[in-house]
Amino acid sequence: MKIDKKKYELARARACMGQKDLVAAGIPKGTLFGVLRGDIDARPETIGKIAKVLGVDVTEIIESN
Repeated sequence: MKIDKKKYELARARACMGQKDLVAAGIPKGTLFGVLRGDIDARPETIGKIAKVLGVDVTEIIESN
């Protein structure tokens, strides 16, 4: 799965969270940055954890085809 970076940034802004907050919530820094750069095709559970921390549904942050 791929994260839509613009949707992710909007969700992060709505949640008033920085990337450090996501790391502090248990998302590994390397994984987070790899997903955002597009280097890593993230597992569904990883995207789910990111969405949960941001307080949004997964469909709000993934790329739509």
